[in-house]
Amino acid sequence: MTLFDPRHVRCATARAASTYDDAAVLQHEVEKRLLESLEYLADRVPQVALDVGSGPAHAAAAMRKRWPKAQVLALDMSLPMLRQARKQSGWWKPFGRVCADAQALPLLDNSVDVIFSNLCLQWVEDLPAVFAGFRRVLKPGGLLLCSTFGPETLVELREAFAGDAAPHVSPFAPIASFGDALMRAGFRDPVLDRDRLTLTYPDLPALMRELRAIGATNALQARRRTLTGRARFAAATQAYEAERRSDGTLPSTWEVIYAHAWAPEGGAPIREGGRDIASVPIAGIPIRRKKE
Repeated sequence: MTLFDPRHVRCATARAASTYDDAAVLQHEVEKRLLESLEYLADRVPQVALDVGSGPAHAAAAMRKRWPKAQVLALDMSLPMLRQARKQSGWWKPFGRVCADAQALPLLDNSVDVIFSNLCLQWVEDLPAVFAGFRRVLKPGGLLLCSTFGPETLVELREAFAGDAAPHVSPFAPIASFGDALMRAGFRDPVLDRDRLTLTYPDLPALMRELRAIGATNALQARRRTLTGRARFAAATQAYEAERRSDGTLPSTWEVIYAHAWAPEGGAPIREGGRDIASVPIAGIPIRRKKE
């Protein structure tokens, strides 16, 4: 059994399309910080830039503005999100929109100069596999910029619901596993950083409403398939009260992991499952023909 329910992820994201922008204060801040890492390209101007898990595509619009002559693509598995992204793509700064899964990029090998992915990979179970896909479409020397949530994210909410037999908060990969997945996929010179951010809420229902508004509802396969009962929610609310601060607010921790890495130069094999996978064009294989 897989960890996440992909259908639930798609549905939750689609439902949140119209509310995401207003509620995603933290997501926009992380995106802003990740966009600053484009400076690693220095004076290089990419031909093709890809925003994976673009949501409403603010990052795609920012890259299109930064590189007016580049082809910029916003890719998201949610069609309603891509409809929202259209608002960022006017006739003066158009970018392409692609409805697809980050784990199956519908792009040619060696076709992209920059991949930007902000807070999308926490829904991915097999990080080495998705990074291998990123590596496949990146040109040699291409840049990958990505962010995800670490295991301290929503730790207060996780502990508040600890008394319930069904899990309520997803597990998140630690920074060491994230870096290892980049290396296993064959990326070069990965650099990782971490932030620990705190948001505050008047009560637990306010936090839950915000999570629904950004599409971050419980997508675990092992989740309870019925509504959380009043008794369970009351117990979680009481447990969360122990976290209330002196200013009267309840904190919510978000651990954010940032990473950038480079696709290796041409000829380096792609790594899958910890093994190097060589790719040789059929025209490059010498054929010895038997004389008759």
